[in-house]
Amino acid sequence: MKTDVLTLDGATNGSVDLDDEIFGLEPRADILHRMVRWQRNNAQQGTHKVKTRSETSYSTKKIYRQKGTGGARHGDRNAPIFRKGGVYKGPTPRSHGHDLTKKFRKLGLKHALSAKAREGNLIVIESADLAEAKTKMLASKVKELGWKRALIIDGQSVNENFAKAAQNLEGLDVLPSMGANVYDILKRDTLVITKAGIEALEARLK
Repeated sequence: MKTDVLTLDGATNGSVDLDDEIFGLEPRADILHRMVRWQRNNAQQGTHKVKTRSETSYSTKKIYRQKGTGGARHGDRNAPIFRKGGVYKGPTPRSHGHDLTKKFRKLGLKHALSAKAREGNLIVIESADLAEAKTKMLASKVKELGWKRALIIDGQSVNENFAKAAQNLEGLDVLPSMGANVYDILKRDTLVITKAGIEALEARLK
């Protein structure tokens, strides 16, 4: 699959061949769904915690005599049915993550890239380099190119000036090729990849 290569000024600078095994697949919603769930579950903190009846602070003295009151039998105000008592089987700290094989994770990334290419929302640029870390200058270029919610994937590393300039731009994310992931790709409307990023992704996913 051949596509044009643009510069940050919007000019066309040749073309590049995209590997159909990576950018030309028929996207499957079930694969993308499993990948997003895997990412979000692994990112979930799992620090939620409630106190059980052994951890609440209240006297352990029997609250009233066993018989003769006409009420239910109770021995402890920390019981779950009382106000400020312990919680029965409440949440405790745990990991929400689950495993997916490396082969499946690679497949998921291929389907995410293919989805953007099929939608026509994949743009290839020559490079993401700036001579100066000027947010105003980058913002004007992004506006001229029509990128409102975009993810830019570079090669092994991101140009320092470009990364600094993009920090304060709302709706613009910049990642090195090793940081490319399904959730961030699907979250943004436009996927922008540098030529170095294309080479790095193809080497990573083959």
